[in-house]
Amino acid sequence: MTPEVVIVSGTGTEIGKTVVTAAVAALARARGVSVAVVKPAQTGVGPDEPGDIGEVARLAGPVHGVELARYPEPLAPATAARRAGAPAVRPRDAADAVAKAAVEHGLVLVEGAGGLLVRFDDDGGTLADTAALLDAPVLLVAPAGLGTLNGVTLTAEVLRARGVGLLGVVVGSWPGCPDLAARCNLTDLPAVAGAPLLGAVPEGAGGLSPAVFRRRAADWLAPELGGRWDAAAFATAAG
Repeated sequence: MTPEVVIVSGTGTEIGKTVVTAAVAALARARGVSVAVVKPAQTGVGPDEPGDIGEVARLAGPVHGVELARYPEPLAPATAARRAGAPAVRPRDAADAVAKAAVEHGLVLVEGAGGLLVRFDDDGGTLADTAALLDAPVLLVAPAGLGTLNGVTLTAEVLRARGVGLLGVVVGSWPGCPDLAARCNLTDLPAVAGAPLLGAVPEGAGGLSPAVFRRRAADWLAPELGGRWDAAAFATAAG
């Protein structure tokens, strides 16, 4: 059963968080669950441009979107807010928006900006603080290849230190021709995370048509997220 609120974070930026969020949303919608997506801070997008929530809705289908703040420069939210002369989002703001959305929707997905400890504000508030306020688990999106183990290990240690649950890890962009490191990481990622590997989304999935994306999403995510992906079978097939 998918938790009511899931925080989608990553070990960095541009690693597939939005596509993973869309896949989770698509599977929930296929089960008849009403989905809200909260984006506390959208950076690097102009006022009239589609943001990450728009991309989730395009791929997954209609979702209730809540974007608390938008800053034009592609920077950490605290820095982008300061440079724009705009108010920063605070962890409590995000938590309150999520709690409100959860009243009316069966699943609320909260997509962060960058990694777990990227600053929302100049006081040092982060997505981890929002997760703690909500007592909500984190779904961690990670790259496939060399270097990912360190980022996952660090993030998992921070979550444990803060008493925040780690739901599992999803590889955000699984390559068509995985190298040795990527294949070995299928075994090593859950070991260093202390949490299961819950999926592998193929590279280029965000470029699929919405109909194909929704039809194939169940092949990329484990039953805990509403899909049918099997970590052991996937690792065997990957070699």
